[in-house]
Amino acid sequence: MDKIKDDKKYDSARCSKYWEQLQTLAAQPWSLASLFAQDDSRAKRFSTQAGALHIDYSKQCINSQVLDALFQLADSCELSARIDALMQGAMVNNSEERAALHTALRLPENAELQVGKQDVVADVHHSLAQVARLSERVRSGTWRGFSGKAITDVVNIGVGGSDLGPLMATAALDEWADTDIGVHFVSNMDGTQLDNLLKHLNPETTLFIISSKSFGTVDTLSNAKTALSWLLATATLRAGTEDSVLRRHFIGISANSEKMSAWGIHPEHQLELWEWVGGRFSLWSAIGLAIAIRVGMNGFRELLSGAHSMDEHFAQADFVNNLPVLLGLLAVWNSTFLKVNAHTVLPYDGRLGYLPSYLTQLEMESNGKSVTQHGDHIDYDTCPILWGEIGSNAQHAFYQLLHQGTQQVSCDFIACVRRYSGEVQNASLQQQHELSLANCLAQSRVLAFGNAAVTDVSNSDKKTVSSADKYKYYRGNQPSTTLLIDELTPHSLGALVALYEHKVYVMASIWDINPFDQWGVEMGKQMAESVHDAMQQETYSQFDTSTDQLLQHIKKLSQ
Repeated sequence: MDKIKDDKKYDSARCSKYWEQLQTLAAQPWSLASLFAQDDSRAKRFSTQAGALHIDYSKQCINSQVLDALFQLADSCELSARIDALMQGAMVNNSEERAALHTALRLPENAELQVGKQDVVADVHHSLAQVARLSERVRSGTWRGFSGKAITDVVNIGVGGSDLGPLMATAALDEWADTDIGVHFVSNMDGTQLDNLLKHLNPETTLFIISSKSFGTVDTLSNAKTALSWLLATATLRAGTEDSVLRRHFIGISANSEKMSAWGIHPEHQLELWEWVGGRFSLWSAIGLAIAIRVGMNGFRELLSGAHSMDEHFAQADFVNNLPVLLGLLAVWNSTFLKVNAHTVLPYDGRLGYLPSYLTQLEMESNGKSVTQHGDHIDYDTCPILWGEIGSNAQHAFYQLLHQGTQQVSCDFIACVRRYSGEVQNASLQQQHELSLANCLAQSRVLAFGNAAVTDVSNSDKKTVSSADKYKYYRGNQPSTTLLIDELTPHSLGALVALYEHKVYVMASIWDINPFDQWGVEMGKQMAESVHDAMQQETYSQFDTSTDQLLQHIKKLSQ
């Protein structure tokens, strides 16, 4: 598999004259109030749309000079070539010598993509056919448990991308669910989620999906082992066998078929992943089986289609109107040049409640790096700390810090324009939806303009707040982007998630880091094994005084 060209051609951003130009521009004072006062057309110039997604980034601390310099910086990094490399299956994950072909997972069946000797499109659609076959068996009631009863509940056991992706999408698309089958998610290693769930499920009618790319993740396998024990405790009383339980109550999704077979997953119930599918980019693959069970295969294919439409936009649109490029470059401007090292995602729609958690992993696991692809230490800021919450809830939680805290935080406001058009209680629900939209726009305005947001309003009832009253002073000047979705559907959700995936790649391309590995999580796993071994021993090799002392305390209370 080819690399994405001569490494030296991609090592120029930090030394680029455009990098220096952006540093100079960042050093000047930035006032959103002044920028808007000087330019009546600002909102129109700094807005664009692709499909059902409309973004307004006029409340970012930028002007045309900054944007031009960002585009020139992107060109100096050969961003267009990097995008082509991603789409064509080049070895963009250089530390693991792999492609990162999550975009291939949503290619239409008539597309062509050959990577080495692998016909990627054919393999992807073969896997999708398996997803369709298994999901339909469950949805139609033909899949039966060990006692002959139809499946009523499906539990997805996974962690990281094998949990956050399908959990986020299933929750967002729940109104498209056309089955009574319950779909549940378990990820916590300590067993709390699983224990609480099993108290309410029937072992005779519960199916488990074990989602693990390696099929060696201790979090996932410990939950799977407990689930098997729970099933066997009932099955043995009903003359069921372990082989019957494994065959009728477990599906495996992994890149390691040998480990699935060794665990006991029947070959017909194994779904394949590939090494070029990163976990946090995997909901489009067989990992999305839980989504397909809940919303049907047509809904799942619409999700894939929406993501593919964003892939085409990313690959083809000019940078000035390219949504992922714009979001990625703005993120670089904020974090690296303006030193805004915190970012929050604020969906004003309860259906997107899990989106901030999903994006937290997507961005921080991908771009939380301090070494370039060439092994050089980075002396500039990369990924900001990211978090978020449903906007209306966040207003009563951490907006105090956004409005009056000492840190600068960039924000993404996300809202859906149309909703509840077919509801019986249309008027009441529409009022609630309009109230949510109003709060979304109001909060971004106050964050941008501070006290002036109130004093500028032209109405006779306005109440001015003196900036001299220090307790009520809003400084404003917090940068934000507002993303409006025409209507939340499987297609538009797919486009939204793909937008953020490609934003991550744009940032990584400018920072010259690899967004597709996650070596930073491995050492903690290895150390946990050593600590766990020490817990089983009377004496153990010394770690450090803190860890040793904590181990002694745990052992003392456990005796």
